[in-house]
Amino acid sequence: MEGYLTLLQDAVKAYSPNIIGAVIIGVLGWVLVKGLVGVTERVLNRSNVDQTLIGFLSHLTYIAGMVFVAISALGKLGVNTGSFAAVVAAAGLAIGFALQGSLANFAAGIMLILFRPFKSGDYVEAGGVSGSVEEIQMFATTIRTPDNKQVIVGNAAITGGSITNYSAKPTRRVDLVFGIGYDDDLKRAKSVIEEIIAKDSRILEDPAPTVAVLELGESSVNFAVRPWVRTEDYWDVYFDLNEKVKLTFDAEGISIPFPQQDVHMINAA
Repeated sequence: MEGYLTLLQDAVKAYSPNIIGAVIIGVLGWVLVKGLVGVTERVLNRSNVDQTLIGFLSHLTYIAGMVFVAISALGKLGVNTGSFAAVVAAAGLAIGFALQGSLANFAAGIMLILFRPFKSGDYVEAGGVSGSVEEIQMFATTIRTPDNKQVIVGNAAITGGSITNYSAKPTRRVDLVFGIGYDDDLKRAKSVIEEIIAKDSRILEDPAPTVAVLELGESSVNFAVRPWVRTEDYWDVYFDLNEKVKLTFDAEGISIPFPQQDVHMINAA
């Protein structure tokens, strides 16, 4: 029994400096990593970086720092950290191959947060979906469609195609086409449309609205009507103008012809 106690005392004497050194490395390393995370968060906050990205980078910095501290502490204990690092690298490579799609979405999420092509609340067309952006996450973006469906789109699908942000600018142009019959008074019809536009306070004076003959169609003379409005008024003005023009044309006796064709019957005899 005394022999075992002697061996234990010798082992403690031999390894105690390494154990104490490993503990010191662990404690000091943890303190330094926490300090580095704090500095990282302060720098990113001063740079007005998105909070989602700040949280992720802070978490990533903490994990990477603690892994380095753990490897250093194990090295102090005499563990072969070279092989340990190789195992960690191999595991990371295998995980990377297994999560290629997720990593692509993650990288795309960072791009969306950094470059900000849109923000929450914007109405966009991206990734094959149109709707209002509800939330931008690291791997996917949540979009609410006009009929109140929630669609979760992978960020890689969004950055891999074109992005149309209808809310990015303060004003938008409403594009409408109204047709009248060839027998109707063209100047009177144009004047009616201009009067309707002038009475709508939501339509901007600058840029000035456009009312012009677009084409002489097969069945109608078509007007291009292009008023400018605030972005938030777009759909209200769009629907109201269609209704007001139809009602006013009816009251003024101006026809809105439907497509028609003349068919000539030939007697084979």
